[in-house]
Amino acid sequence: MTTINLKTIIKAPILTVFDISRDISEHEASTNSTREKAIAGKTSGKINLGETVTWRAKHFGLYLKHTSLILAFESPTYFVDEMTKGAFKSFHHEHRFVENENGTEMIDVLTYEVPYGIFGKIFNYFILKSYLTKFLLERNLHIKQRAESFDLKT
Repeated sequence: MTTINLKTIIKAPILTVFDISRDISEHEASTNSTREKAIAGKTSGKINLGETVTWRAKHFGLYLKHTSLILAFESPTYFVDEMTKGAFKSFHHEHRFVENENGTEMIDVLTYEVPYGIFGKIFNYFILKSYLTKFLLERNLHIKQRAESFDLKT
């Protein structure tokens, strides 16, 4: 089991950050490098408790599908998506939001397990963990830029 913990400070109200984080179109826009596209379940708008989304994206030269279910949701402070189908043995992503004097602290706690025994563990150690961390950092930068520019317009 591997866990990635990230914190991003965003100078925007908590509800703005929360809503951008669960918006399907914003997710697609934040993942240009992998051409992520919602192809089933919730494919537009803001995802909510009990809804699923299936993503199709290109990772490591292969098109992969990943279906997630929103299994916990408390606006505007918390939601959890968990893989129901996909390439991982398990995949659990907690999204936490804390309002403070600087705006909003967005916290990601991604816990996953790879398949393929020792080969999966070697791949994870040398490649996958850093790849997923970079992927999340790029996504978080997109959320930060959108939320901070949106906040300036209001």
